[in-house]
Parts: sequence; C-alpha cells; structure tokens
Amino acid sequence: MQPEFIIEINEQNFRPTIELSQQQPVLIHFWAPSVAESTPVINELQALANQYQGAFTLAFLNCEAEPALASQFGVQSLPTIALFSNGQAVDGMAGPQSIEIITNMLVKHLPSPEDLALKAAIEAMENNQHQEALTSLQALPEHYTSRGDIKLAIADCLLETQQFDLAKAQLANIPLEYQDNYYKGLVAKLELHEQAADSPEIQALESQFSEDPTNLSCLCDLALQYHQVARDEEALQLLIGVLKKDLHAHDGEVKKVCMDILSALGQGNVLASKYRRQLYSLLY
Repeated sequence: MQPEFIIEINEQNFRPTIELSQQQPVLIHFWAPSVAESTPVINELQALANQYQGAFTLAFLNCEAEPALASQFGVQSLPTIALFSNGQAVDGMAGPQSIEIITNMLVKHLPSPEDLALKAAIEAMENNQHQEALTSLQALPEHYTSRGDIKLAIADCLLETQQFDLAKAQLANIPLEYQDNYYKGLVAKLELHEQAADSPEIQALESQFSEDPTNLSCLCDLALQYHQVARDEEALQLLIGVLKKDLHAHDGEVKKVCMDILSALGQGNVLASKYRRQLYSLLY
C-alpha cells in the first residue's frame, strides 16, 4: 500500500493534485511503460518521497494510459519531471535524469531538514509530547536554538517536563523583544512552581536535617519531598553526598531512595543521566 504522498494521476484526481500544490510542492513524473528511459528512476523517486515523509507529494502520470492529460500538461518528450507550487509549474526538466539531479532541483523549493524538524517539534508540543519536542528542539543547529522563539519553545518544554532549574536558566536568556505574553505566562508558571516547592513541610524537614545532619531518615524524607516538587537536583545531591561516604547508609534506604528517584525521572532525563553515572561509579 502506497503512502498518501505518492499518487497516480488520472482524470478524476489531476485537478485536486494541482490544487494540492497550494499547500505543498507536487513533483510529477511523466512516463510511459514503452519508454524504457522513463522507468528506472521510479523506484528512486519513491524512495526519495519516503525519505521526506510528506514534505512534497510525488505524482506519476502514465502518458500511455492518460494521453489526454499528458496533452493538457503540454508534455512533449518522455520522461519529463515537473514541479508544481501554488498551482503553477515552477521547475522541471525533460529527458532522463539521475536521482541526484532531480533531488538538487527539488530541495531548492522545499523546507530545509531543520525547518521540517522544527515543524515536527511544534506539532509534538501541540500533542503534549513535550519530551519528544524538547529532544528535537535541542538537536537543532545553534543558529536555530539562539532564536528567541525557539528559546521560548525550549523553556516551555523544560517546564512541562519538570526541569525547572534548566527552564529558569533558559527564561533568563530570552531577548527583550520576545518577552511577550507567552514569555510572561511561562514565567508565571515557573513562579507558581517555586512557591509550591518551598512548602512548610519542606521547610520543617530542612530545619530538622540542618539541626541533625546524621538523621538519615530525615534526609530520605527531605529528598523525597524535593522530588515531589521537582527539586530533583537538590534531592540527588543530598543522597549522593551520603552514598559517597557509605554506599549502604541507613541499611540501604538512602541508595533505594536515590535509585527510585532516578527511575522516576526516566532514561531520557539529562539530570538523571548525570547522577546515574555518579551512582554507577560508586556501585562498580
């Protein structure tokens, strides 16, 4: 079964296909089974379309099966490649062409891979897939990640994935011209977290532990409370600090709490990776 971005043109769908070029480029390959030079590139064109995953539509017109359509398009020789955008032919070439030449023609009219990755990241954010979006955004080249709008999107993803310290640092570097209502909303979200993250219960545990740093039961409770409000770095610093001195502290409870927090943060979390390495170096 062919993907929806690879189609065969016929009398019924040729007008909708040209209209589709108002939204995205449409590359049409005019060919015929009897013209041997027009068939070898078909598989390579399909592979190219699959590589771009819908950034353009690939259409095939069998000029022997649809001679009237071929005549409407003004095709005079086979094979012919034509690229349509906004309802008009904007580029093309006649005669046998290598897939490299066709690709070079096509990419002049397509979004860059970085633009496609950015679009996918924004769609992931809209679908509440913020960790996936964050990974895509952070993988963009520096000239993208230095843009104010991308910085805001990264800050948003960091907040949604509860990486509050990193989000705070990101928001501190937003250019003035991007400090709009979106920015203010993110700052307000961060402030609400910070208020919740300093609850009376946490303050009481901090005071108790400050008075008796040997109280490892209190330390475990405090680390778990920190984790509950996404103050994970503080929690892990406390726990690793004790484990460096005694891997089996508090009958192994300190190690268990540390591993539970790392497990809850997940494999893709940058902070968890940092402290997981530290813990493994103590274990092995």
